[in-house]
Amino acid sequence: MDDLAGYLRTRRSRVVPATVGIPTDSRRRVEGLRREEVAHLSGVSVDYYVRLEQGRATQPSEQVLDALARVLGLDETERCHLDRLAGQRRRRAKAPANKIRPELQRVIDLIAGAPALIMNHRLEALAGNRLAELLFSRPLPGFNIARHIFLEEDERGLYADWDDCTLDVVGHLRLSAGHYPDDRRLAELIGELAMHSDPFRRLWARAEVRARTHGRKAYRHPLVGLLELHQENFALPDGSGMELITLSAAPGSAAADGLRLLTSLG
Repeated sequence: MDDLAGYLRTRRSRVVPATVGIPTDSRRRVEGLRREEVAHLSGVSVDYYVRLEQGRATQPSEQVLDALARVLGLDETERCHLDRLAGQRRRRAKAPANKIRPELQRVIDLIAGAPALIMNHRLEALAGNRLAELLFSRPLPGFNIARHIFLEEDERGLYADWDDCTLDVVGHLRLSAGHYPDDRRLAELIGELAMHSDPFRRLWARAEVRARTHGRKAYRHPLVGLLELHQENFALPDGSGMELITLSAAPGSAAADGLRLLTSLG
């Protein structure tokens, strides 16, 4: 699904040479940096870096990864992803069995006034409260956000910031692919999306990674209109890769009124 060689190639192609002190002119035809430029700036031999990009060199040292991350301008999320890809041959995380305990469902149901759901690393909703089901207009177990956004075109109108949502989804799936390279169901999901969605294929080819922990989420619900909500992601402490996601409205806002109306309609 993802590998160190491919990730290095895509990151190299996005670096603007001038940002690392390399002058350019109209005759330059390479997008981003050349391999030998990355090698020189990172302090490794050209041969070694070429072998990294060809998948023939494995387990680079921490110092080499530090240097590559600096030259390629990786942020903290991207650097963590690079570390996971570099360590795949040593440690391959087993995909967790995502089972929801009844007590956890009870906690979700106690959350009033805000949609709340449990989601796994494949962006599958495993459980949710009544308001979350009303927001997405369906029972949540078995519901996959990635399929909903990319494959159900009639539902795109629900997402007021559809373009930003697609970036978040693809970036999340990239991170998951690096963390769980042997997850067959995740690979099948990515293959399905790539086969049936041109926007997904274009974004996946960019190899961007994202870790969304909080932020604005806006929905255009067919019954109550625009809902500008705040999303918070809480990773469950059992190492399962599952997250509790809440979507709250600011007190006294139009979105808070909309959620109350949605509750009453439900």
